[in-house]
Amino acid sequence: MKTLKGPGLFLAQFVGTTAPFDNLDGLASWAADLGYKGLQLPTTAGLFDLEKAATSQTYADELTGRLAEKGVVITELSTHLQGQLVAVHPAYDALFDGFAPAEVRGNPSARTAWATEQLKLAAQASRNLGLKAHASFSGALAWPYVYPWPQRPAGLVEAAFEELAKRWTPILDAYEEAGVDLCFELHPGEDLHDGVTFERFLEATGNHPRANILYDPSHFVLQALDYLQFIDIYHDRIRAFHVKDAELQVSGRSGVYGGYQGWVDRPGRFRSLGDGTVDFKGIFSKLAQYDFDGWAVLEWECALKHPEQGAAEGAAFIRDHIIRVTEHAFDDFAQSGVDHAANLKLLGLN
Repeated sequence: MKTLKGPGLFLAQFVGTTAPFDNLDGLASWAADLGYKGLQLPTTAGLFDLEKAATSQTYADELTGRLAEKGVVITELSTHLQGQLVAVHPAYDALFDGFAPAEVRGNPSARTAWATEQLKLAAQASRNLGLKAHASFSGALAWPYVYPWPQRPAGLVEAAFEELAKRWTPILDAYEEAGVDLCFELHPGEDLHDGVTFERFLEATGNHPRANILYDPSHFVLQALDYLQFIDIYHDRIRAFHVKDAELQVSGRSGVYGGYQGWVDRPGRFRSLGDGTVDFKGIFSKLAQYDFDGWAVLEWECALKHPEQGAAEGAAFIRDHIIRVTEHAFDDFAQSGVDHAANLKLLGLN
């Protein structure tokens, strides 16, 4: 059995315009000083050159070496924003155009092609960097119809997942060629947002071996989903892990849907580690039980706490929850040393 790695930190929420948050070296030194051992790198934040990492082993090695000098490694790359753009319902075109470069805005087919190429570059970059997993979103075609009113016409959901699989299968094939698992963060706003939708996607892709899960319990808390049982069901597909806290405090005025309120006032909201209601002892225990050997990566999102405080507290929180998996059973000391012949005798079979 293996022990998972950590603590890691997803840098997306910490990139800024002032030192040390305005460049990768500064962020790496800052994170290492807090106790982080790994960094999950967003590919759209200007921290490194994705195309060069995909096409130049020398550049990839130099990037790895730079971070090693700071005392950290890369856990995974992230293409959450590009993954979102692989599939966009027209209702969201204007909102999601901001995720894309100016030259493809207003042109959904060009935007999808750009996003697809970005995902394929990330597969090659991950291979050059020696990474096992990659983090992304699925995008969404059916999300506007998530609530069945008005009644959905027959075949609508099936057609959406058929098209989603059509767009993602060539990308998944690129990850198969690169030897990297593509891990979808199951997230509201994506067609892949819970176990059932992930199963729909798996079926539509012919159970593609590289279609896997980035497990983030916070999104399951906000959906009132059993996030511990989820691990029991899908552990063989969980290949990445965001350590993020949340709470769902329903009232007589608002519940899971949130009443169009902002994050501070929503019943379901993200919190810094230890401030929400997620049972992380249970999660780390189950991941140890199922031999998860990936990274425990903090994704900080909180409606109340300052990100630097959240990051400072998060490293110790993750470190203290990591279970060093035992190499032998607790009762090995009591082994009787009985052999096969003796076992047969004990059973009356000699």
